[in-house]
Amino acid sequence: MSGEPQTAASDTSAGTEQNPYGGAAASGGPKRVRTRHFQNAKRDGIKITGLTSYDQLTARIFDEAGIDFLLVGDSAGNNVFGYETTLPVTVDELIPLTRAVAGAVKRAFVVADMPFGSYENGPEDALHTAVRFMKETGAHAVKLEGGERSQKQIRRIVGAGIPVMAHIGYTPQSEHGLGGHVIQGRGDEVKQLLADAKAVQDAGAFAVVLEMVPADAARQVTELLEIPTISVGAGPHTDGQLLVWTDWAGLTIGRVPKFVKQYADLSGILSAAAKEWRTDVESGVYPNSEHSYE
Repeated sequence: MSGEPQTAASDTSAGTEQNPYGGAAASGGPKRVRTRHFQNAKRDGIKITGLTSYDQLTARIFDEAGIDFLLVGDSAGNNVFGYETTLPVTVDELIPLTRAVAGAVKRAFVVADMPFGSYENGPEDALHTAVRFMKETGAHAVKLEGGERSQKQIRRIVGAGIPVMAHIGYTPQSEHGLGGHVIQGRGDEVKQLLADAKAVQDAGAFAVVLEMVPADAARQVTELLEIPTISVGAGPHTDGQLLVWTDWAGLTIGRVPKFVKQYADLSGILSAAAKEWRTDVESGVYPNSEHSYE
């Protein structure tokens, strides 16, 4: 994109996309990020950017800001529904959120997170869930956790023509089995991390999230794989970065992860604005003639 920073969709080699089934084709707007752009970004050394989003308001803002992909994460359990963990989140809860995000973006690649219990029973169960997300939301891909243990599920979904983003390292849906929020891939554990990474690539995943693993381990995975690696607290040596947007925006209640940089204090801004509005209403300052109909 001339005059703009390089992003995952900066490649122009494919030219203008046409609608193969007739109807109006998009023209003059931003190029939609596709799976090929993830691969091109790794090849060209362009960092991939991703944020979570759970609604059309933030989706539109992040899309216009040039974020490459938006993950409608099961972290909605904490940030939308107020659950203590992501485990209670259901497919039926995530589908309307994903639909809102997918309908609001023009450029960003939208990934739907498959929640706990929606794919563990096996490949057919996983495919059923993935098909629901693709048909009912307009998402462009799905994400599921697990390396070798999820290889068959990934292969089945990809075989049906649905792109899959994998997720290894610390997997929040397995937090009880992992003993809590524990860094993965230290010492001898790096062998399993590398095996999991190779397994999801061999199964057909187009990218893999590495969460809470040492930076050097993430570097080894990135050098091993042909598909892009996306860091969530996995250091700077990956092909891209993903964060839960409420963490860096100052809306998270409680402890903010060590790997998060604070870019805003929206909690403070909203609190101050709400207090000012309350004071104006109580004092009669608002509404005045400027904000009233004749």
